[in-house]
Amino acid sequence: MLENTRWSSPLPPAPRAWWRAALLVAVVAGAACVPPTQDEVAMGNEYAQQVERELPIVRDPDVVRYINVLGDSIARVSDDRALTWRFNVVDQPDINAFAVPGGHIYVYRGLIEKTTSMSELAGVLGHEIAHVTQRHSMEQMAKAQRANIGLSGLCLFVPSACQGVAGTVLQVGAQAGFAKFSRDDEAESDRFGVTYVVRAGIDPRGIPSMFRILIAERARNPSSVDAFFASHPIEENRVANTEAEIAKLDPALLKSLTRDTRAFQSFKTRLSTLPRTPAKR
Repeated sequence: MLENTRWSSPLPPAPRAWWRAALLVAVVAGAACVPPTQDEVAMGNEYAQQVERELPIVRDPDVVRYINVLGDSIARVSDDRALTWRFNVVDQPDINAFAVPGGHIYVYRGLIEKTTSMSELAGVLGHEIAHVTQRHSMEQMAKAQRANIGLSGLCLFVPSACQGVAGTVLQVGAQAGFAKFSRDDEAESDRFGVTYVVRAGIDPRGIPSMFRILIAERARNPSSVDAFFASHPIEENRVANTEAEIAKLDPALLKSLTRDTRAFQSFKTRLSTLPRTPAKR
């Protein structure tokens, strides 16, 4: 029992219930760790099914084949966990892309239409693959669990801190604390994205090139890239940072890498001929 435990230094005066609660919060917080790969895959598969029920997915065999061949060429040199990777084109005009844990990558038709070369699309895929390989979603989940546990503990110990405006400020502050991790995750995915596309024999200069396209689109039509910038904050320094990573590569290696292919241009042409899924009313 906690009250019979002998401590090397005396406990500060406090109700015994406070210490029982503190111990409980500490134990549960310790359990909020990053899930193992098998759990990540199971959660990702379940969520992917939900995504594909809610979003229109392009099912054209030629489009599906190309996006998966390109994606697999990058994924197979990026991770050693033997994940089953699946790449999908979302049939919506939004300029966006996202990754689901376990190896599901979604790229919107609107983003593909903005690309000018294979290396730009490959850069997007490499970036999203890196979110999976570096387990960013899983780490954020564990951090969120720990934050929720911490807030619960504070509310238990100091109820007035979680009432009214003070409680709202406290929760917003906890969420804002993850913003830096999100930016760090994006920067890490940029770095690994460069590494992965190079391993796949693809020119990494498509990554900063795609950033420039998105930044120009934001200046021209901000609403068209709202979704992308909400989840992928892009500042001009990300262009500079990826170019700095690329500058570390041997120029002879860079010269040997593939920037564009006829297969990619055929893929874009094929996609442009497909009827669009009507927007939901």
